[in-house]
Amino acid sequence: MNDHGTPPRVLSIAGSDSSGGAGIQADIKTITMLGGYAMTAITAVTAQNTRGVQGIEVMHPDLVIDQVDSCLDDIGADAIKIGMLGSPEIAMRLAERLDNFSGAIVFDPVMVATSGSDLADEATIAAFGALMQIATVVTPNLPELAALTEREEILPHEVFDAASELAEAQDTIVLAKGGHGDGDQVIDYVVSSSGKIASFGHARIDTPHTHGTGCTLSAALTTMLAYGQPLTHAIRIARAFTRAAIEQAPGFGDGSGPLGHQAVRKLSAGDET
Repeated sequence: MNDHGTPPRVLSIAGSDSSGGAGIQADIKTITMLGGYAMTAITAVTAQNTRGVQGIEVMHPDLVIDQVDSCLDDIGADAIKIGMLGSPEIAMRLAERLDNFSGAIVFDPVMVATSGSDLADEATIAAFGALMQIATVVTPNLPELAALTEREEILPHEVFDAASELAEAQDTIVLAKGGHGDGDQVIDYVVSSSGKIASFGHARIDTPHTHGTGCTLSAALTTMLAYGQPLTHAIRIARAFTRAAIEQAPGFGDGSGPLGHQAVRKLSAGDET
């Protein structure tokens, strides 16, 4: 809350997930559970569930910018999260529109859904650079980090070097997420253009229910930055929230199920059921 007791204002610019597990829906749940005020600019509408993506309709870039303008010109925002973009035109228009935004910008370079369905073509990925250059933090998983650094794959001992390369090339801070790696531990690295800032680790949770994990983490990080939390502390809280949501997954669907965002609030209030 700010000095007047109002919630931090968080604008999520991302795609819609009809099944509610990822994208705009996961962002709204996360921001709300963490006490923020969620606003949205939808870049694409997807027909999607735990099994995959059955259809995508990308918004016209003008409509995306109109949504952003409607939020920023009236209510305003303390921080912005950017997820699925839908087209290179949307990426470039957003980079131009948000170039002078004074708050934190978290860019989650979404390329593939947890189910394995493609959510960005090569032209859109090529346009990511313009957004990374205005972002406060970029949050790629390992396949996304590999694509952004033009590598076939990234081995565990190469994560820091790849994150450093991206951070230096785009003059941003990179949170390289290790969830797609192997081993019993998940290690995330926070790297700036001048070197390593921090690393975080926790035991891997053995579960198929990870749909929307990246969206949740980036939205939680954006919300904490909107509160004015220092970066490393914001990342620590965002990781804890995401881990708790994974642990509370309701088990819905036949594929990679959604997280249990709704249970994290109950747990934080002392409800241990």
